[in-house]
Amino acid sequence: MKLTKYILILFTVIITSCSLDEVWYDRVVPETFFKTEGDVLAALYRPFTHARWYLTGDRWVAQEFSGDHFARTTKGRHWYDGGRYARYQHHEWTPDESQLFGTWRGTLQGVALALDVKQDLGKLDYQELALSEEDKAAHLGQLDALIAFFYLRGLDFYGGLPIFTSLDQEDVPRSTDKETFDHIESLLKQALIDLSVKEVGAPQEGAITKGAAAVMLARLYFNAEAYIGIPMYDEAAEISQALINNEYGTYSLDTDWKGPHDFENDQSPEIIWSIPSEFNRLEYTHYGHMYHYNSRVYFDVDLGSNNGTHLQPSRRPDGTLYSEDFKLGSPYEKFEDTDLRKKPFKYFGSGSYEGMFLVGAQISPINGDQVVGNEEYNGQPLEFVDQVARFSELGSTYSTIADLPSNIGAGEENTGIRLVKIPVPSSQDLTLRWAADHPVFRLAEVYLMLAECQVRLGDPSSAAELINTVRMRAFEGGNDPNPATSGNLDLYRMADEWGVEFLGEGRRRTDLIRLGFFTTEKWWDHSPSNSSHLNRFPVPTAALSASNVLEQNPGY
Repeated sequence: MKLTKYILILFTVIITSCSLDEVWYDRVVPETFFKTEGDVLAALYRPFTHARWYLTGDRWVAQEFSGDHFARTTKGRHWYDGGRYARYQHHEWTPDESQLFGTWRGTLQGVALALDVKQDLGKLDYQELALSEEDKAAHLGQLDALIAFFYLRGLDFYGGLPIFTSLDQEDVPRSTDKETFDHIESLLKQALIDLSVKEVGAPQEGAITKGAAAVMLARLYFNAEAYIGIPMYDEAAEISQALINNEYGTYSLDTDWKGPHDFENDQSPEIIWSIPSEFNRLEYTHYGHMYHYNSRVYFDVDLGSNNGTHLQPSRRPDGTLYSEDFKLGSPYEKFEDTDLRKKPFKYFGSGSYEGMFLVGAQISPINGDQVVGNEEYNGQPLEFVDQVARFSELGSTYSTIADLPSNIGAGEENTGIRLVKIPVPSSQDLTLRWAADHPVFRLAEVYLMLAECQVRLGDPSSAAELINTVRMRAFEGGNDPNPATSGNLDLYRMADEWGVEFLGEGRRRTDLIRLGFFTTEKWWDHSPSNSSHLNRFPVPTAALSASNVLEQNPGY
């Protein structure tokens, strides 16, 4: 199969609403198309729109529903969906999962689009377009880094992938994990030579600079033990420290926990790479799945919500904490009570807000209107609970609370706390809607990467200092009631720190695998399989059917 097929598949999706009289080609012709700098930039950033799509959707489902933070419970007549969410919860997925094929295809589509543009720009005489050779190197460096980004994610999901270096290769088999790792490494090392650093004080507008490529290389080394069986924490620590020392560009932690996520997060000094998303819902549709149909009353704006996803419960049906049963999960209760993020989300107008959860009684902070249910609690006040059970069936199907099961099939419309990671403005401030860009890399990740490396390398005191530097901004006056110390810091605490800081940012499965917990630990409605082959997803059946050279991962 030629890699251009992945481009054609994508274009088919894009142009289905266009006139069939138009002629479409699988590549840009440099000699006829590139006339101005604007033409070059339009081509350069086309693959970035695919990256924006790739960061959400199927990838988010695979990363978060297979972990210990989120679930999409069956809520009466809603959300069974053929049992797919139960399969992710119980680690019983199959090669036929649509999300896994969407991710496989989307990964190679991203590689194809970036390679296509790289080949075309590589042929151009930039001086004829009033551009410099430095501009050309920086553009090609961005595309190398973008190809590495897709391969890095693909390696994380599936292991070794077919390695393409041009669009003309056919019947390319999967490379080994190590060969794929080495290819990513070489792309990023070249990108670090070619890319420029972010200008001091400049907003992040979607371009990949030297700092973003450095984060990717640090991520590659940070997860090397999971990817290729070779620990590379020293290498990850070295790059992370260099990033903190501003050797790859000038960045600093935002002083406000909201800064990397708010309406003007392109200005945050913490953002290393983000993708613009103003007035475009595409990036955050997975957050829209978290809100109740009537959350439009709470927000004073309609988000097209469908009441699907929520945090996994911290409490049993009787109200007691699950922390006695397992160390992972219980995401809401992993936040300290004085953590500013744990407050209910309230929008105050003019871009000002607090908190990041929909929890408890849902009374609009905008106008005081009461949110009511329309399923099990039709017409009754809606209250989101940190529990999963069919409380509406007490006295009928179930005699007492002790009889209530709590599992992926036992949800109700008010089940689970909902995350508002991206602020939602009221109807009075619609110009801010979707104004927040999608943060891909931020400096807090670098701090926690270095901290975990220090834990593994025997320096928990230095690790605790790094963690507390990130934590302190989430508490009034920096008064953290539970700071990390050399005495309380282990890999379980690291799992909690990753979970609190990056809740809902589409990385939980990766962290659990690296920490050694993904197939060995228990969490809500999940028993460990102790089957290490589940650390990789299967190659989708649809991909195998389209090729006579692809091989399935072991264990499937």
